[in-house]
Amino acid sequence: MLPAIINVTLTGQNRATDIIPNMDPSKQIPYLIMSGILVILVLLGISMMSKVRLAVKGNLLGSLSMALAIGLTLWAFDIFSVVDLWIAMLIGTLLGLVLSRKVTMLQMPQMVGLLNGFGGAASMIAGALTLINPGNNDPFSLVTAGLAIFVGSLTFTGSVIAAGKLQQIFTQKPVILKNHQFWTVLSAVLGLVTVFLFLLPAYSSGIAKIVLILVCAVISGIFGIFFAIRIGGADMPIAISLLNSLSGVAGSIAGLAISDPLLVAVGGVVGASGLLLTQIMCRAMNRKLVDILLGKTSTPAATKAATVSGDEDAATPAEEEADEERSDNYLDWLREAKRVIIVPGYGMALSQAQEQVKQLADMLEAKDIEIDFAIHPVAGRMPGHMNVLLAEVDIPYDKLREMEEVNDDFVQTDVAIIIGANDVVNPAANTAVDTPIYGMPILKVEDAKHIIIMNFDDKPGYAGVDNPLYKAKKSKVALLFGDAKESLEKIRSDLS
Repeated sequence: MLPAIINVTLTGQNRATDIIPNMDPSKQIPYLIMSGILVILVLLGISMMSKVRLAVKGNLLGSLSMALAIGLTLWAFDIFSVVDLWIAMLIGTLLGLVLSRKVTMLQMPQMVGLLNGFGGAASMIAGALTLINPGNNDPFSLVTAGLAIFVGSLTFTGSVIAAGKLQQIFTQKPVILKNHQFWTVLSAVLGLVTVFLFLLPAYSSGIAKIVLILVCAVISGIFGIFFAIRIGGADMPIAISLLNSLSGVAGSIAGLAISDPLLVAVGGVVGASGLLLTQIMCRAMNRKLVDILLGKTSTPAATKAATVSGDEDAATPAEEEADEERSDNYLDWLREAKRVIIVPGYGMALSQAQEQVKQLADMLEAKDIEIDFAIHPVAGRMPGHMNVLLAEVDIPYDKLREMEEVNDDFVQTDVAIIIGANDVVNPAANTAVDTPIYGMPILKVEDAKHIIIMNFDDKPGYAGVDNPLYKAKKSKVALLFGDAKESLEKIRSDLS
């Protein structure tokens, strides 16, 4: 952006139209300067959102920057008077306000997925309109517009599938079709081929161009479906962050197609930040992004789980019968504990039990018990899911500890309380080869002296892998099946 400004300054106004076509030359330098300022504000907002105490202010700053960017675009391109745009923005604003009140924190992951899809769809439409423009014969614009359709369409369909999986409209398990890899690669290659067909004179105008636009969008959308349906289990948070990145990439490409530097820059920021988050989560899960893209990690789960800490900890039928008398020992564990680590998971979100978690933590702290919360990078259904839920009930930020810093503390922990988490604490991640969670770093709750597990039932988690903690001795592990909120209320009542 800065070189463009310098170029205008050095060569004069007669060169301005070479930089941003369809814009009044007198507005181009102010537009570029203000665009640079807004991009810096967006980056500042993202930086603030990475710090828990400043996250809300960072989000507000980012929202304000985007509102100003819309206003700047309307002014710079002289489209303030286009009534249709104002009607569309009004409808979008009203819809956003309704969704902000209707969508619960539990539904936020699928909402984020849909928003990623809407971003991709918007870029796809921008690319299509650019191609339909009869005066557009610039090869660069034609190719970038085609790429905007390609990336935007696959982002839209992939995001819809991801949101549908999270909403349980579609099966949450990986769906592998016959010759799945072949059809995935074929649809990707054909989609890219259609992009370059826009350069041929035969598709320069008329019905042929419209048909090619539709073919490109459909084939690319099919590729997005093939890509998304085989992702499941513990890989879903990575898929959400990757689709977020793709929505930014699509927007940036659309910006290139319509010669809008601000859209290019903001789309690039979204794409880069989403990709960085994706890479961070891949490292946290010991995954390779290329494997996820190729569907190599979403494999069927093993039906047999390993034992906890070796065969010596597996309970025999005789031991299980003897341990029946100690089924309420978990209350004594808590009464005698000096340190407790609470591990939240999607089950906590599902039962909306974060308030009860806060109350239990306050009760234990009132008894001089040290409390911490262990947060796995992919706990829940999107990055930061647990942090948001716990912050919602005013749990202190310094109590929310990431996996790397808390894992070594489980050895000195008297009781680990697992609330609706399964895959992120499943020791089978170290032993169950060819399963979705194999090799994924987990929270080492098995190192704690005692473990209390609150889950709806003893079925495998989202990844479909049996958890050996459910088979451990009752002198080590207490299982409280049912609604997590009710289990937490019962513990508080029994301890008071």
